[in-house]
Amino acid sequence: MQYRKFGNTGVEVSALGFGCMRFPVNEDKTINEEKAIAMVRHAIDNGVNYVDTAYPYHQGTSELVVGKALKDGYREKVYLADKMPVWLLETEDDFDKYLDEQLKKLDTDHIDFYLLHALSRERYEEKVKKLNLTKKLEEAKAAGKIRYIGFSFHDSLDLFKEIIDSYDGWDFCQIQYNYINLTHQAGTEGLKYAASKGLGVVIMEPLLGGKLANLAPHVAEAFPEGKSHVEYALDFLWDKPEVSLLLSGMTEPEQVEANLEYASRSHVGMVTEEEKAVYEKAKKIFDEMALVNCTKCAYCMPCPFGLNIPELFAAYNMTASHGMTPAKEAYEALSVKADACWACHHCEKECPQHIKISEMMPKVAQAFV
Repeated sequence: MQYRKFGNTGVEVSALGFGCMRFPVNEDKTINEEKAIAMVRHAIDNGVNYVDTAYPYHQGTSELVVGKALKDGYREKVYLADKMPVWLLETEDDFDKYLDEQLKKLDTDHIDFYLLHALSRERYEEKVKKLNLTKKLEEAKAAGKIRYIGFSFHDSLDLFKEIIDSYDGWDFCQIQYNYINLTHQAGTEGLKYAASKGLGVVIMEPLLGGKLANLAPHVAEAFPEGKSHVEYALDFLWDKPEVSLLLSGMTEPEQVEANLEYASRSHVGMVTEEEKAVYEKAKKIFDEMALVNCTKCAYCMPCPFGLNIPELFAAYNMTASHGMTPAKEAYEALSVKADACWACHHCEKECPQHIKISEMMPKVAQAFV
């Protein structure tokens, strides 16, 4: 395993972090605990020292499984990251309530890296500012409940800089970034800005919800043989000195093995000039085909009207990337179709990508008429 400095914290973190949003699941969608725990422990045994979870992951059960995975001495081997669900807070006291609940679920007395989860303009203005959340973070740190203070982010570059500049206590941040999302949300400019301020930078969605692992044929043709598409995507990030670590939400043991191997080869400056041109070409092709920028995070679910929103968008995107025949097969396999959307906007309030889902669903329905 390769290790990197985490901003100005003095901590060194593994180049690969274990993201706990995409654990293996049983047929009833509950986490396959035995398999998940074995995967987490295997990663730690091979040098991974950063494990990331959050309150809503797996309908609130991810933290419980992470707590079990870190028993038997594993807690002492890792830095544990978790996130405050700021959208649920109505009073300052709610901060303490949820943090204490998380500590209990994780069965630990402290969280090493604690983030305000998925900040947007509304959450920054209505929750962070009005409920004095930076003060609450400092109180939790003084009490020994958390060690380092950060935030995860899904909004504009201007807001990203504003949040960083508004508070001197940030130790780190977490952003969505990959070779497609160069100017999306914080983007390359935000990555460099945060690093210049001494913040550690954690990368989420390195594979864009799996889209960069299972590339459309048109995009795949841009990459020379010799590396997997996953390795190409991860190398793009590890090449950059501003990247402290990247999180991978691993679902199968084989993914853990492959990512450990890729991480062992990672270093700043690893991407050749020829490969940089390949990334640019792949991005151009991808951008021309991507109809909806959905990462399948499923924050929008469940839909009150039964729509599987991520899968509907996946089928719609396939019309551009794979053609109508496989796209229609994927669409027909869904029991509730896009025309069942009532435009209630419930999902749009939760979407980190700010997709206008209610406006897109009629387009999806029309595409398959």
